[in-house]
Amino acid sequence: MMTAMGRPRRHGSETGARLVDAAERIVESEGLDALTVRRVAEEVGTTTRAVYSVFGSKDGLFVALGVRAFDLLKAGIDALPTTDDPAADLIRAGLEVFRPLVVEHPSLYRIAIQRALPEPSLAAGFRDAANDALDGLRARVARLERDGVLGGRSVRDATTQFHALCEGLGGLELAGMLQSGEEARLWNEALSALVRGFESPRFQ
Repeated sequence: MMTAMGRPRRHGSETGARLVDAAERIVESEGLDALTVRRVAEEVGTTTRAVYSVFGSKDGLFVALGVRAFDLLKAGIDALPTTDDPAADLIRAGLEVFRPLVVEHPSLYRIAIQRALPEPSLAAGFRDAANDALDGLRARVARLERDGVLGGRSVRDATTQFHALCEGLGGLELAGMLQSGEEARLWNEALSALVRGFESPRFQ
């Protein structure tokens, strides 16, 4: 039974953030297997007791990394300004929020989005954070529905389709399967084609 928590319990949020910073650096440079409570404690200059107090276990560190990924997505989506062009705003969410997670925090992307975890059940620990981020994206898609440009699709379906495309593009970029130097253009063209295509009636 998984009891790890992704959000700090004690020692304050500042200590928790420093520990997660250290965990991300270790995973990014050395991979998942290198992440241990002792390594994180040494990186921050604290004790293993402090890590256990904040996150409960090593599993809690993995959950915390997943939470951080979705917190970054939510914060980015919430910070995006809205204009009178909801389609362009949605495309920007992919280009300016989702893609930066891939490029700037690839280890977080692999853990949270691709579920690269030592135990699949750990993903349940960041489900709430994932739902919070998805709510922000869904609100962007709902603006298209209000303008009557979803082609009869539900907000839920359109959100799923948009997220799936972002996830696929992210995976391809991390695998080096997008033309070097052309990644941003390919993201823009793919997302634009999907979002502008929402205006067309959905297949029955």
